[in-house]
Amino acid sequence: MNPNDLRYTKSHEWISADGTAGVTDHAQHEITDVVFVELPKVGRVCKSAEACCVVESVKAAFDIYTPVSGEIISINTDLSGNPGLVNQSPYEAGWLYKMKISDDSEREKLMTYEQYQEFLKSN
Repeated sequence: MNPNDLRYTKSHEWISADGTAGVTDHAQHEITDVVFVELPKVGRVCKSAEACCVVESVKAAFDIYTPVSGEIISINTDLSGNPGLVNQSPYEAGWLYKMKISDDSEREKLMTYEQYQEFLKSN
C-alpha cells in the first residue's frame, strides 16, 4: 500500500479507500516490539474514533481506534501467529482489519499523507 493513498488520524491510525486499516509507521515505532494483537470481531459495527482493538508491546497495551464508522468485515489472522508484522510492515502485511465504510465523507475528513507529516512535525 502506498502511504500517499491513505488517510490518517491524530491517534496514528490509517485507512485505505477499500477500508483496510492499521497503525502508522510512527505509531509502531512508539509502540516498539509488538507481542500480541487483540483484533475486533468480524461483524462488529464501530463508530468513528471508537476503540476497536488492542496492540500489546513489551512495554504497554495500546487501544487502536477506528478511523471511520463502519462494520468490520475481515481481520488479519496472520497477526495471531506473528504480531511483529505490525512493526515489520505496518502498511502491508501488518494491517489490522478491513471495514465496510458507512460514510465515505468521514474518510475524506481525515488527514492526507502530507497533512499527517506536518502533524507529526508539530507534535
